[in-house]
Amino acid sequence: MNSWRNQTTGTEFVLLGLFFHIQAPKLLFTFIFLVFLIAIFGNIVMMILIWLDIRLHTPMYFLLSQLSFMDLLYSSTFVPKIAIDFLSGRNTISFVNCAIQLFLFMVLVGAECLLLAVMAYDRYVAICHPLHYAVLMRPAVCGLMVIGTWLGALLNALVHAIYILNLPYCASREIHHFFCENVALLKLACVDTSQYEEGLFFSGVVFLLIPISAIMVSYGKILSTVLGLGSNSGMKKALATCSSHMIVVCLFYGTAIMKYVLPKAYHTAEQDEVLSVFYTLLTPMLNPLIYSLRNKDVAEALKKVLGR
Repeated sequence: MNSWRNQTTGTEFVLLGLFFHIQAPKLLFTFIFLVFLIAIFGNIVMMILIWLDIRLHTPMYFLLSQLSFMDLLYSSTFVPKIAIDFLSGRNTISFVNCAIQLFLFMVLVGAECLLLAVMAYDRYVAICHPLHYAVLMRPAVCGLMVIGTWLGALLNALVHAIYILNLPYCASREIHHFFCENVALLKLACVDTSQYEEGLFFSGVVFLLIPISAIMVSYGKILSTVLGLGSNSGMKKALATCSSHMIVVCLFYGTAIMKYVLPKAYHTAEQDEVLSVFYTLLTPMLNPLIYSLRNKDVAEALKKVLGR
């Protein structure tokens, strides 16, 4: 990291941000800040409800609390910096802060990719193998799965962050993005990064395509099992639970795959920014709303807390 420390002295990046080409930046900033407040409030409430209501002390809601925690960190990593830049009119970021932001982004996006697959596995076991659920999803196993998602994401983030932060950068320090993202930083490098881009594609396969394939297989088996039972009430309950998860999966994985797996020719820098808004700003806001509005247990827990 010595080469990185030497080139960072007195040097900053410039984040062009979301407001660079927008004619009504104040309106967009107001929208982003409202999304941020809803995301913070919704995820904190979700975590508190799961902690307070003993009926929600199950593997499913433990995993959901982890998702809320990740989304809380997501929003807190990007929006405060966006707000400071907009209000101060100064859109620079130091190498150190850029490194921290890049690392946190890589950790959180990787952990959430793996966690959503674990959540799908939990629903698969609960519906397709209910008699073995208490064993297959016992607290120790569930805890190990969550630790595995964090450790896998941390290792992946370290590899990418160390490589990118040791790249020699050209004279231009303008990042066409609203945060320090690996793809945006690569465009400023003065060396050939094609080998790294192959590695980035491989990470996309591991953290995006494999988990979403596992999710599709899990829900295919769930659908087959539910249809075979022939119970309307059981089918409605299973589909209600799984449909919430599928909405989250489509929003999160869909935009991430379009950005990281599709070839560059199919998306521009401006489109990348819009796609990033979905999985860094909108998804953290929508997750608690989707799970609370479509989940009777969470709604009852909320009523119980409000009743107090």
